[in-house]
Amino acid sequence: MFNSLSERLDKIFKNIRGKGFLTEQNIKDTMREIRLALLEADVNFRIVKNFIIEVEKRCLGVEVQKSLTPGQQLVKIVHEQLISLMDTGGFELKVYDNKLTTIMLVGLQGSGKTTACAKLGSFYRKKKIKPMLVACDVYRPAAIHQLQVLGKQLDIPVVATEDKDVIKIAATALKEAEKDFTNLLIFDTAGRLHIDEVMMDEVAKLKAFIKPDYIFFVADAMTGQAAVTVAQEFYNKLAFDAVILTKLDGDARGGAALSIKAVTDRPIAFVGLGEKTSDLEVFYPDRMASRILGMGDVLSLIEKAEEAFDEKEAEKLTRKMMKNQFTLNDFLNQLQSIKKMGPLDSILKMIPGLAPKLPKDFNLDNNALIHVEAIIQSMTNKEREKPEILNGSRRLRISRGCGRSVTEVNRLLRQFEDMKKMMKKMSSGQMPKGMPNMPF
Repeated sequence: MFNSLSERLDKIFKNIRGKGFLTEQNIKDTMREIRLALLEADVNFRIVKNFIIEVEKRCLGVEVQKSLTPGQQLVKIVHEQLISLMDTGGFELKVYDNKLTTIMLVGLQGSGKTTACAKLGSFYRKKKIKPMLVACDVYRPAAIHQLQVLGKQLDIPVVATEDKDVIKIAATALKEAEKDFTNLLIFDTAGRLHIDEVMMDEVAKLKAFIKPDYIFFVADAMTGQAAVTVAQEFYNKLAFDAVILTKLDGDARGGAALSIKAVTDRPIAFVGLGEKTSDLEVFYPDRMASRILGMGDVLSLIEKAEEAFDEKEAEKLTRKMMKNQFTLNDFLNQLQSIKKMGPLDSILKMIPGLAPKLPKDFNLDNNALIHVEAIIQSMTNKEREKPEILNGSRRLRISRGCGRSVTEVNRLLRQFEDMKKMMKKMSSGQMPKGMPNMPF
């Protein structure tokens, strides 16, 4: 996500931070570099032009010239302008547990609408909202089946009929929602080109019949500026409320995220950051701006941790650590919780100050977690609770059971012991000199 833009901006700011004061010339040089970085990131050229004018105007003003750290002040200005560029204007999807809210998803074919339906349903069910999905894509082969499969996986009801008339399908869905006391009804519509008048008329009629509380335009971040152009056309015809930007995890440039709000004047409400139905996040412009500038994203990290870790279990684990009673069973539970938070490299990049220091080709092997799990799960419960009984023959059996080498088994046990020693020192008030190597 924004990899190439973040790398370019980091280099630009490293050069400017080293200067004791800023001149009009090096500000202009910096602005030229930022302009090129944004254009290469596929940001709309008109937006880039306005962005640079605003940043340069502020940089040449009193707030930078009188600053003790002008380089840092420049970064602050760019950060604030990025937030302004993506500002959501306080938009919030309001769903209540005592009445029905209807949502309609529209967009091009292949933008990820069907998956976005399931993700939205999953997102709000965690908030104690009762969702229902409606299969109104009657044109794409297997679209209805795909939504039914996702609904079954998530245990969310799906309304699907043999009818090809989307109005009749919608009428059935509204009746089912009322009967089932559903709080959130999400309509998956067929992908359509904005230049296809027949298809656009159909979705306009569906909108008039449903009278949805919200219409979301689903845009594929991988399409860059094309997504922005299409969004403008859809807005002109449907006046959607907000955007769901999908596949942002696979987009190295991210120009659509920086352009779509300025072009359509509609905010990004959610972003899809993976293929799992849980990989949907509320879009916060300040957090996204911080990620782009390599400043991390502490709030998102905390939210992910709160979802993944049970508070009571965490307190219990803390007490065990203080008493030096941490076992391989506890370690396994923690690894499984960490996996729920997402890929390790993306988690580390949320830590402030760490992202810019990571190597350009930094990529943690997430399979390492799976290997560690396999090793621990090949042990008996007694061996996990008392790893000191693991002699040579037991380690060989574990190695054969998990398909990993004896060397890997030995390394894991050694690192686990190092970690326990560090915890013991910390519990006694001693600060350890270095962190032990982790097994992933």
